[in-house]
Amino acid sequence: MRPLGPVIGRYPSSDGNTQMGVGIIKHNRKCRDVVFLVIFIAFWVAMIVNSSFGFNQGNPLRLVYGLDYKGNVCGDRHADPDLHELELRYWLNPNQVYQSGLKNSQVKLENVRSICLLDCPIPSEDSLNWVCDYPDGDVKLSTDDWIDRNYDYFADLTPELRNSSLQLQGPCYPVIFPSVNVYWSCQFVARASNVSLRHWQQMGGVNIMEDIVIDKSIHRAINSRSAVLKRYVADVGKAWPVLLVCGGILPLFLSVIWLLMIRHFVVGMPWVTIVLFNILIVSVTMFYYLKAGWIGNDAISPIIGEHDPYYRVSVRELSHLHAAAVLMTAIMIIAVLSSIAIVRRILMATSVLKVAAKVIGEVQALIIFPVIPYAILAIFYMFWFSAALNLFSSGRVIQNNCSTNCCAYDLKSKKVSCDNCCGYSIHYTPHLTAAILFHLFGCYWATQFFVACSSTVIAGSVASYYWTRGEAQQDIPFLPVFASMKRLIRYSLGSVALGSLIVSFVESVRFILEALRRKLKVANSMPESWVGRVLFRSSQFCLRCIGWTIKSVNHNAYIMIAITGKGFFKASEIATELIISNILRIGKVNVIGDVILFLGKLCVSLTSALFAFLMLDTHKYKSAHNKISSPIFPVLVCWSLGYVVATLFFAVVEMSIDTIILSFCQDSEEHQGTAQYAPPLLIETLSDQNEMQRLTQ
Repeated sequence: MRPLGPVIGRYPSSDGNTQMGVGIIKHNRKCRDVVFLVIFIAFWVAMIVNSSFGFNQGNPLRLVYGLDYKGNVCGDRHADPDLHELELRYWLNPNQVYQSGLKNSQVKLENVRSICLLDCPIPSEDSLNWVCDYPDGDVKLSTDDWIDRNYDYFADLTPELRNSSLQLQGPCYPVIFPSVNVYWSCQFVARASNVSLRHWQQMGGVNIMEDIVIDKSIHRAINSRSAVLKRYVADVGKAWPVLLVCGGILPLFLSVIWLLMIRHFVVGMPWVTIVLFNILIVSVTMFYYLKAGWIGNDAISPIIGEHDPYYRVSVRELSHLHAAAVLMTAIMIIAVLSSIAIVRRILMATSVLKVAAKVIGEVQALIIFPVIPYAILAIFYMFWFSAALNLFSSGRVIQNNCSTNCCAYDLKSKKVSCDNCCGYSIHYTPHLTAAILFHLFGCYWATQFFVACSSTVIAGSVASYYWTRGEAQQDIPFLPVFASMKRLIRYSLGSVALGSLIVSFVESVRFILEALRRKLKVANSMPESWVGRVLFRSSQFCLRCIGWTIKSVNHNAYIMIAITGKGFFKASEIATELIISNILRIGKVNVIGDVILFLGKLCVSLTSALFAFLMLDTHKYKSAHNKISSPIFPVLVCWSLGYVVATLFFAVVEMSIDTIILSFCQDSEEHQGTAQYAPPLLIETLSDQNEMQRLTQ
């Protein structure tokens, strides 16, 4: 391997030749991995095209509200009639709702006649209430008047229309069963009003079925997997202020505070990080217990608005919170025990963090630099989330094909119509599924790319510091961070695109295989022999190991890209050789330092999750339009965003340590085991064998 002394600085290399360069890191480079930069640009063009499809075809209201019998989305002001205040879906014909709940019935709930209302109707205590169809034809009422009359114009109907209504063919239908607002659908309570039922029978109405099936039919539709997924996605859109504060502003503030404390309070930071981590993970776990209903009386409720406190509805969201609480309990126990186990190694982490603190003190622009990739990622995420909401709601509204008796009176044609009376539903094509998967992959690749760019710039800045022995300030390029950024943009974007693509591809394959494993498990199609099960699980474990190894190799490859300007694969080879040849020398120090940094990132992300729980626990997100179905998705998104922001800022310390260590290894190799350019503090940390022995005991 060629000595890096001539490549990096103007100091003598191991062969005694002096290289008088034009700066600490010479500019005799060339563009690397250009093909992958072109691929990345093409990917961005495809992302924009893909997102534009979502913006053109999507309607986020579909994620929250149902469709009426005309195919309109409840709450849509552009519908006919205007439904901007009418957000609750209500099924008019109780007998059809009952039939849709029977086994092997040809009647499906999506084909039962439904309209959009302002609130869920309840039976009268002394008479019979009616809910009538949207006013049209001979019914000369405005939508506002119809709402003011509680959707009831039965008294104004002709005898013919009254008789049709008594046959449950409309345009008016009796309110026999009470109903409650469950996620913007009026779910019937299988407890018929005796007064209303008696009035109905006295008027000569047809027989109405009374059975708990009428409750289960609507509940099954509300609780379906697709409906739950839509609500989870909609929760993210409703909670955008929480994402902005807890996923953006808060982790930015906490990360900067952590870096400043590392700079000025490095001795105590490992201890503070471990204690704070344990407190935070216990607190977040307790919030999951609260929302799951295992502690206190603050469990999530699917019912919106006032209702009978004794009436309860079970939903998948609550089951998911139970599973999350159990998972967090296991993670909490493992995390606390692991943090206790590394307490004895804290002194080693303190020593290596002192080196990073020294670098940050010398190259102070490093603390400010992460704000640039942070701003870029913030803009990207705002675009991405907006496009995601539209993509998830981009299905086509198509009328169903049904062979059931769905005859109903049509006010416009003035007759009972049995044609085209099937309901509407949203159909998702394979093309849309591919578009969503591409959008998800694009988010991961873009995140990895910007994080890698940030890491490479930091590595180049720290390398400039190292190869001047940390003392010749006039030899460091003016604003070394921006000099490193310029080299990245001009020569190495393709290499960074390649590295981030490899990580994204491996993680995507692992995700797909895990999804297939879950499907096979649900379908009871797992390998029956113990050999097959072992091989199946071993493949999962191996893929995880490969993913972890690639991430580690990429991390060090970015450092060598910043230092040498080589392509991705060559830089990976150089970095791997350096690490393998010096593994005993740097392994323990590097690993313990990385563990403390990882715990620091978790502290920031856990704080984001904790504050997200607190914000979502306010009245704004527990009632009315902004009510979320579950805190799981918004909290997870805030947790993830907090971790990404922390990664950007903590990379200042992480990349400083790793760049200094790799430079030290190369420096030692070029000078027969004695580093010539290492700062004294680094030599004390890595080269003093007695000190290393004391730290590792």
